[in-house]
Amino acid sequence: MSNAVQHIVIVGGGTAGWLSACLLAARLPGKRITLVEAPDIPTIGVGEGTWPTMRETLSAIGIPEAEFLEHCDAAFKQGSRFDGWRDGSAVDSYLHPFTAPPAAEMQALAAAWQESGQKGPFAAAVSPQHSVCAANLAPRQRTMPDYAGALNYGYHLDAAKFAALLMRHATMRLGVTHIAAKVTGIEAAANGDIAALMLHGREPLDGDLFLDCSGQAALLIKGHCRAGWVDRSDISFNDRALAMQVPVQPGSPIAAQTIGTAHEAGWLWDIGLPTRRGIGCVYASRFLSDERAEEILRGYIAAKMPGADAASLTPRKLAFATGHRDRFWIGNCLAIGLSAGFIEPLEASAIVLIELSLKALADNFPQSRASMDIHAARFNDLFRYRWDRIVEFLKLHYVPSQRTEPYWLAQRAPETIPPRLAECLALWREQPPSVWDFPRVDEMFPAASQQYVLHGMGVPVPPSGAAAPARLAEIAAKARALTAALPTARDYLDRLSAPARISA
Repeated sequence: MSNAVQHIVIVGGGTAGWLSACLLAARLPGKRITLVEAPDIPTIGVGEGTWPTMRETLSAIGIPEAEFLEHCDAAFKQGSRFDGWRDGSAVDSYLHPFTAPPAAEMQALAAAWQESGQKGPFAAAVSPQHSVCAANLAPRQRTMPDYAGALNYGYHLDAAKFAALLMRHATMRLGVTHIAAKVTGIEAAANGDIAALMLHGREPLDGDLFLDCSGQAALLIKGHCRAGWVDRSDISFNDRALAMQVPVQPGSPIAAQTIGTAHEAGWLWDIGLPTRRGIGCVYASRFLSDERAEEILRGYIAAKMPGADAASLTPRKLAFATGHRDRFWIGNCLAIGLSAGFIEPLEASAIVLIELSLKALADNFPQSRASMDIHAARFNDLFRYRWDRIVEFLKLHYVPSQRTEPYWLAQRAPETIPPRLAECLALWREQPPSVWDFPRVDEMFPAASQQYVLHGMGVPVPPSGAAAPARLAEIAAKARALTAALPTARDYLDRLSAPARISA
């Protein structure tokens, strides 16, 4: 292996592998990129949600937005709605939208909302996106430039189709080499680095930097580098999921947000795509049997999709360990995606962690092996911080709950609450979340996200001397204007193949 880092070898396909190949090929021209994957391993994804960061990623890769939407059976995601998390009543629902007010106004808007007698949900008062989501509208008009919108948005997509689109784009447009072969062994360098991969029926494949995108198998980061595992199941209990893909009637509404519905020992996801809805039951196996989970899943489909033939569908069972590696970058090996870790998909953090990992790598790419350990140490510090914040934010969705089932009582037990989150909750009784709590420039879940969950779950707004009732009226007016101007998500996506009509 030469000292210069010229050849990047990616092990594993799927979303993690092919997104890595595309983004690094686009961001690092002149580098040689090879992706090797076993030909008989299917994509794990069962339907995915992304953050708004995906728009910047797709733009950087060079995929037009309409092409992405059509090829991936994709739809717009403008946030997450949580039903039944507070007390399970019929009116128990709140939205965490992607569009937030300016951070400087959040406290004043929250105070004005509370002083108004809390007329309507918190998100409806402080963001026009609540009204847009309630009406199943798209966040943009077709005449807007790619990846621009009237509101912030990400996507719902078919993960298998997304991986296939990325593979075609990487190999046909970006010059990535694709090798379909099983990794049978690893040749180590004298310093412990990976020197080459041994491939079934092929010559060894050498490289300078190896990305482990092999999923839960973690062939390189665990198998060769012996990275440890940080178990977070003492905080996040869920370790199972059952998933179904339920066809929808043509012309039916497409939800503008992921819907997460609480049940007795976990929650259900509901992701709307143009041709189907991906519906799954997430649960903790120590509180719920597989059989009861399937009953809950089928009961939800029967209630929410009365005409669906769910009896003919067999759920796909997924089991996952909750946690992450103690180090993500060791020597010349970096774990991306499930090989780095996994936690319940409550806020769609899986794909965004891939994006953030690749951005950190591309922005600080080691030009030689001599600097790689410095980059690795910084990367490990950053992503341990990010994993800690993810674990805390997901736990925040459970702690304020008033549900009384054993699972929910256990979620609120003090010994299961991370110490930093417990400290923040104590502070937030007296002052709202702020940049002092989340000081990094690129926080995954800033103060506004914390407030959407807190006040959505009924946690009172701390006393404040400042309020902005006039701004609430302006937000309400903007919501009315947007709901009148934006098309439905169904109309937007059904008309993708028609030429855009620009009004005079």
